[in-house]
Amino acid sequence: MAKLTFHGQSTFTVEMDDGTRLVIDPFFDDNPTSDIKRADVGPVDYILCTHGHFDHFVDALPLASETGATLISTFEIVSFAETQGIEGGHPMHIGGGFDFPFGRVKMTPALHGGQVHGDTTGQFTTVPGGFLMELDGKSIYHAGDTALLLDMQLLRGKVDVALLPIGDNFTMGPEDAATAAGFIEPQVVVPIHYNTWPLIAQDPERFRDLVGDTAKVQVMEAGDVFAP
Repeated sequence: MAKLTFHGQSTFTVEMDDGTRLVIDPFFDDNPTSDIKRADVGPVDYILCTHGHFDHFVDALPLASETGATLISTFEIVSFAETQGIEGGHPMHIGGGFDFPFGRVKMTPALHGGQVHGDTTGQFTTVPGGFLMELDGKSIYHAGDTALLLDMQLLRGKVDVALLPIGDNFTMGPEDAATAAGFIEPQVVVPIHYNTWPLIAQDPERFRDLVGDTAKVQVMEAGDVFAP
């Protein structure tokens, strides 16, 4: 059973039954809520980035360089990584899926900004996304940074655990995230992308109340581990 460890904001490490280790949206060293620094992450086999904003991508290239991990993201982000000396990345795009050794990953739509941190030319601007992942027999949806989308209804019945932003201002707030939970109907919802800075301060217990009986809400603090 895959074990998810939350590190604040939208960052997770995932350890599979066979020992494969994933990092999703790595944001460690400059993350005021993270429980660890990048140097403490340990071995990494794959890095998945939903989009290129600083708080989801800043540690991706250093971590890939230090660990030899395969970077999985949009074509543009992987192409930018190649210009920075990162080899062996796996480019994907919205709606496409691929069967990796650790499980299947499909990129889902997200409505947000497309800047790629570190790209001073602007030529690698991309569209943001999310990931629908099949990991050790469980379906886990990391929504990335997004507004509420009607497309989320297409995920109904396909998700065991949904990782949904609730911070408002830059992404869905608690009300829209609760609506998203109603669209998706997962077994468990984990709120993410909140309380990192005052601008996205939220009460996760209020989100729990808004979700009601739609799904179990698993509130995680940095360092907490959840095995779906």
